[in-house]
Amino acid sequence: MPNTKPDAKIFSITQSKALAEKIATAYGAELGNVITSTYSDGEFQPSYEESIRGSRVFIIGSTNPSSENLMEMLLMLDAAKRASARHITAVLPYFGWARQDRKDKPRVPIAAKLVAKMLEVAGATRIITMDLHADQIQGFFEKPVDHLFASTVFLPYLKELNLDNLTIASPDMGGSKRAYAYSKALESDVVICYKQRAKANVISHMELIGDVTDKNVVLVDDMVDTAGTLTKAADLMMELGALSVRAICTHPILSGNAYERIENSKLEELIVTDSIPLKQESKKIKVISCSNLFAEVMHNVHFNKSISSKFLM
Repeated sequence: MPNTKPDAKIFSITQSKALAEKIATAYGAELGNVITSTYSDGEFQPSYEESIRGSRVFIIGSTNPSSENLMEMLLMLDAAKRASARHITAVLPYFGWARQDRKDKPRVPIAAKLVAKMLEVAGATRIITMDLHADQIQGFFEKPVDHLFASTVFLPYLKELNLDNLTIASPDMGGSKRAYAYSKALESDVVICYKQRAKANVISHMELIGDVTDKNVVLVDDMVDTAGTLTKAADLMMELGALSVRAICTHPILSGNAYERIENSKLEELIVTDSIPLKQESKKIKVISCSNLFAEVMHNVHFNKSISSKFLM
């Protein structure tokens, strides 16, 4: 028998197919064929239309709500397990439900832990994901987790902008570590926004720690949902004398009035990845694809090569 390693097989959930096709092209493989049958009540059943017995299978899909995205990933993992795939890697460009990573009040779930366990029970033998909402979510898994950083695709773009008096900003205290990592790579200053929430997605008060006078500011965060924090921070910084404000957010959830807020804000631009497909176009939103990053990591995983460089900010 020839001493060659068989090719990996790459599949995708429905929502992430556009990104998966880019990843497969960059990987140098064809995207596998999956047919999804849907019942009249909305129940659906994915089916692999090719043999995956003994193969390494990569299943690509972000698990952002609606819950159908997570359910489709779970069904595809289960189907791959029952079809005797040897290695089953869940590739989650965006790990949804991650904001519920702890009990912040009595009688609430820890959804991130629950999702981690469901993925493993369904059949995932490895997880590849990017910019988790909290690094410690990796500890919810018993299987190997490759946690990639989108900074590897954002930093080259920021350097190309060649901004004078660059300052990196965190929109909240929790993102200060990420902001400091970017500032170290770009040799820039750091400022931090301190905010108080009245309830989820509603900010009651925001203050700035640091000076942005005559600075070109880049806000850095892992996700943008309603865009309330980002736009409020951008407007505050412009009022305090910033020359310009941009934002880098890995995952463009962009729910509610997010697009309207971004268009009406003082943000110069919002830079995101294609981990989640945009719901609509916007002249202020620039998308940088993460496909090459995932393709390279998947290739190295398949051929047992190092991927440590992709863990570095």
